[in-house]
Amino acid sequence: QVRLVESGGGLVQPGGSLKLSCAVSENIFNFNAITWHRQAPGKERDFVARINVGGKISYADAVKDRFTISRDNAKNTVYLQIHSLKPEDTAVYYCEANMLSRHYWGQGTQVTVSS
Repeated sequence: QVRLVESGGGLVQPGGSLKLSCAVSENIFNFNAITWHRQAPGKERDFVARINVGGKISYADAVKDRFTISRDNAKNTVYLQIHSLKPEDTAVYYCEANMLSRHYWGQGTQVTVSS
């Protein structure tokens, strides 16, 4: 069974930074892509960033100047570095791995941006 475990969330002041981690239970190259999503209170889950098996990266327009996705192949971990955090970044951040038509999700990590 594929497991994804997110970590690194927390309470941070506006303008701060966080680095989220998504640890995958098997080789990340088994998947077409690893994607970060987020879901703010009362809103739908939105795409944030993706890195595919070939290393191609894409970002949502709203975050592309402040978020950086990366991976550590040896650790089977994908990261999301977030800078200049804003209150509107408050959300549960989820990672997703897809393999053909199958999608696997982690449990999410809460990011709260507040002074």
